[in-house]
Amino acid sequence: MGRAACPACLLSGKMRLIPWAFLTPTGFSRIYPELYERLSPALEAGVSALVIIGETAIVGERGPAGRRAAFRERMTDSTEGRRTALEKSCLTVGGQAVIEGVMMRGAGKVATAVREPNGHIAVDLKEVQSIADRWPILKKPLLRGVVVLGESLVLGLKSLSYSAQMAGEEDEQLSDGELAGTMAVAILAALVLFVAIPTAAGKFFHQLTADPMMLNLMEGGLRLLIFLGYLAAISRMSGIYRVFQYHGAEHKTIHAYEAGGPLTVENVQTFSRLHPRCGTSFLLIVMVVSIFVFAFLGWPDLVTRIVSRVLLMPVVAGISYEFIRLAGRSDSALAHIAIQPGLWLQKLTTNPPGDEMVEVAIASLAAVLPEEERRRMGLDESGVANADNTARDEAPRQDTAAAVAAGE
Repeated sequence: MGRAACPACLLSGKMRLIPWAFLTPTGFSRIYPELYERLSPALEAGVSALVIIGETAIVGERGPAGRRAAFRERMTDSTEGRRTALEKSCLTVGGQAVIEGVMMRGAGKVATAVREPNGHIAVDLKEVQSIADRWPILKKPLLRGVVVLGESLVLGLKSLSYSAQMAGEEDEQLSDGELAGTMAVAILAALVLFVAIPTAAGKFFHQLTADPMMLNLMEGGLRLLIFLGYLAAISRMSGIYRVFQYHGAEHKTIHAYEAGGPLTVENVQTFSRLHPRCGTSFLLIVMVVSIFVFAFLGWPDLVTRIVSRVLLMPVVAGISYEFIRLAGRSDSALAHIAIQPGLWLQKLTTNPPGDEMVEVAIASLAAVLPEEERRRMGLDESGVANADNTARDEAPRQDTAAAVAAGE
């Protein structure tokens, strides 16, 4: 990323990130005409990103093609000496598609927004506290990935239960006991499909080789094929198609928020439906990492092989989480290449959403944002776009980081 020039712009307000697509004479001048006049020499020279902090504008040089995250903790405000980062310009949020809705998590809150049969958007907002807050050791590398995966599974099932009820598919939400039973069945089914079956099928590979490492690698390849086939199969189901549309709406909304808003349907729809922090990408990395971890376990009897793989799954999840976390924070070309397969795979698990689906995703995200963040995104107290706040931002915004990576 290298050096940065810091022209005095005499601007006021909080730190803002001007996304990549704005840094062209045409797009940037339409949205920030006064700022463009002051920075036009630097912008026309082909810089890649701009951060505004208080009264200082920091213009960064072009990094690897297609990368939006140009400013990280290495960048400092020349006026006040504060460390600044793209991540600090907005809260870290994540989400999940549910039945006729979207769940968003951020700032110690979880919101599930669902489109009811009558067209009304119902929002269920809850305060949440991670177990890692009570036990700080669980925030350590490798351990935190297991915690995130477990908590995401629990919150996801609760949100699915709520969405099924509000969408009219269930009469009432599942009890805690029923949720625990559902989770146990889901985990057991996953272990059978992605652990037991490919491991048991390994005996057929003995006709090709007797080398333990090669047998484990072939078993891992079969596991990966089963995973890809599973995603391809469910993506063709009519009921799942709509869920995947809401998945696309979730990604588009998070992209728009991370780019600085505004959170209007028109603006959100201009962003890519693919996101590097998606759970689909994480699961793909889990599959790949498991191939290499299990490759060194030898080739004992079938029961020992299955048990060893089950016991090592938390280790695999922890390694995978650290990998995707590191790749998301890195601007290197290698990290950019590493996230590509996950983005390609998301073309199976996301579909282009309708405007009414984007409205639901915006409502869910707005519910977890603090009041000052909602105002910054051009939303009123109810989470609806405020025309007065967004009038100057009518030009569509494009998240080129994901769009270029996805070829969209």
